[in-house]
Amino acid sequence: MKKIYFLKTCDTCTRILKSINIDGFVLQEIKTEPITVKQLDEMATLSESYEALFSRRAKKYKQMDLKNQELSESDYRQLILDEYTFLKRPVIIVDNEIFIGNSKKNVEALQDKLN
Repeated sequence: MKKIYFLKTCDTCTRILKSINIDGFVLQEIKTEPITVKQLDEMATLSESYEALFSRRAKKYKQMDLKNQELSESDYRQLILDEYTFLKRPVIIVDNEIFIGNSKKNVEALQDKLN
């Protein structure tokens, strides 16, 4: 499977998508086509946690005062399902490998995998 979960209004997502060959990938824009429970559970299986998929940079993270709360894996799961901005982006799946977020190290690992 080759799939990319992204947000089209995110400049970083756009930059990363332009830097890789996306031929053969299924693209899913998470605002217009929300992720399903099954898709999120598959991502969590590959990443081994929901917390790894969770973005603490989302505006709602501060608005909801989540940094002062003890969150469980089920909390992270529900927050991502309730609010698409809590998904760390982009999430790129190549075969059975998952690449989450936009760190330089992560993008380089993705590019190595695709070359």
